[in-house]
Amino acid sequence: MQLREYSLPAGWFPRGSEEVSSEISRFLSGKEIFPHSRAVISPHAGWYYSGSLAALSIANLDKDAQTVAVFGGHLPSGSPPLFAMEDAVRTPFGAFSIDTELRSALVKEINGKEDKYRDNTVEVLLPMVHFFFPEAQVLWLRLGEDMASFEAGKTVSKTAGWLGRKINVIASTDLTHYGNNYGFSPKGGGAAALRWVRDVNDASFIKAVESADAGEVLRRACTESSSCSAGAVLGAMGFAGEEKLGSAHLLEYATSADINKSVVPDSFVGYAAMAFK
Repeated sequence: MQLREYSLPAGWFPRGSEEVSSEISRFLSGKEIFPHSRAVISPHAGWYYSGSLAALSIANLDKDAQTVAVFGGHLPSGSPPLFAMEDAVRTPFGAFSIDTELRSALVKEINGKEDKYRDNTVEVLLPMVHFFFPEAQVLWLRLGEDMASFEAGKTVSKTAGWLGRKINVIASTDLTHYGNNYGFSPKGGGAAALRWVRDVNDASFIKAVESADAGEVLRRACTESSSCSAGAVLGAMGFAGEEKLGSAHLLEYATSADINKSVVPDSFVGYAAMAFK
């Protein structure tokens, strides 16, 4: 068996199974969970920053799925879809089997290539997926920032249907990356900048997702820097449309600046947990 090992350094997520279980329990303490969604949107920063929102979104997925597809991003327009080509991925719970039958069919349908790169958008979520879906398989797929990803999401739905596979989808994206660390600070700094990110830039992107307007989602991501992995979101929207799941709604929003409320940092990132109804 060919196993895809960790590529992220320690600190992104716990490496022990008991630590993972404990962290997820802490993240979800006091939260309302309705595990009936077939597609969600999750942030992908280190767990210290966005783990609670990631756990909330994934906990809202239907527990009967046979395969959970994690759509990652960090790919520009025109990039081919990238698949993990191993037989399994490592998580703190052991080897997490990849749905190689579904992957093989999709590689042909959407001209996928091998993902040979280190990237957090899928890997950081896998321990949570394995925790919530210990009997399922996983699909690792990264999508570029263009409308081809919307069509790819439709193809995932159709191909899973042909194979008789019950599948859930997680779209992995963070929102606005603001400040000097990211070369993006159109509103200066401090509390006013944080309010603009939260109430204008990120809110506009979230509203576009909720409106189910894929073109508007892509436009805002490209012109307003409000999503670092819009291709993943477009893929989930295409999947949701093909599955007739309805539109997405916001479960919870936060920023990395919320960790220390006494001061607004120079640089911070927005996060959203969303679920398709």
